[in-house]
Amino acid sequence: MMLNTRDEQGSALLLTIFYGFLSLVLIFLVVAATSLYLERKRLFTLADGAALVGAESYDLDDVELTPRGYRPQLSAEKISSAVASYITASRGNDFNSLQIEESTTHDSASSTVSLSAYWKPPFVSLFVPEGIRIDVTATARSVFS
Repeated sequence: MMLNTRDEQGSALLLTIFYGFLSLVLIFLVVAATSLYLERKRLFTLADGAALVGAESYDLDDVELTPRGYRPQLSAEKISSAVASYITASRGNDFNSLQIEESTTHDSASSTVSLSAYWKPPFVSLFVPEGIRIDVTATARSVFS
């Protein structure tokens, strides 16, 4: 009994090429997803520090006695000024198109900072966009004791 091997000649090469291409696509996707995750974490760390600076941007004259004790009364102007100074001093220029979307207080007791930046993937391909804008928001509250 003789087997006909002509029908399957070259099929291993096609499978190898397909799986090689699939592996490269998966590697590109994982690298891009990791890059996006790390860029968002870096941006959130910057926003968190900026919110803390904004929450600490009061003078002693701004501290009032409330039923819950002494509490600083934050102002949006002081928060905005402190956040802008912090972003400038803390290497905010490492991000692409960094913008301060919001730096204010909603309740005069906490500081809210929203930042956005443009992320570009390390490899541009058909499966990964050329870049996206990422937004983060951090809130910090100052405690006076």
